[in-house]
Amino acid sequence: MLLGEYEHTLDSKGRLAVPAKLREALGNKFIITKGLDGCLFVYDMEQWQALETKLAALPMSRKTARDFTRFLFGGACEGECDKQGRVLLPLNLRRHAGLEKDAVIVGVGNRAEIWDAQRWAEYNDSNAEDVNELAEQLADLGI
Repeated sequence: MLLGEYEHTLDSKGRLAVPAKLREALGNKFIITKGLDGCLFVYDMEQWQALETKLAALPMSRKTARDFTRFLFGGACEGECDKQGRVLLPLNLRRHAGLEKDAVIVGVGNRAEIWDAQRWAEYNDSNAEDVNELAEQLADLGI
């Protein structure tokens, strides 16, 4: 399980240090792709394969299935940390997430998310009041 919030800085080559706890949970190789809400999603290989299986089962006759599959797979790349624990984030993914310098890596259970620090702060500020409403809606679902 991926947990926690970690602040790091991208270097001039677009490399981001991955915290040791997250590196251990993600394994030697992992998948980085465009995420929702303006961030990047990071999956360990097992979670990625499970997601891949679910997406492959969607009917390709549905435009939403085709669009989402293109979005997720088209932007994906395999990540691997170097000896210093850094992963290179390709330019297309950095652009998608607005990553230039300061980043936040957030563990959210079955995946990690990489956010531009400013975008993460704005996201949290805009959703602070919605948390109680979300909790009520999830309670209705038995969570």
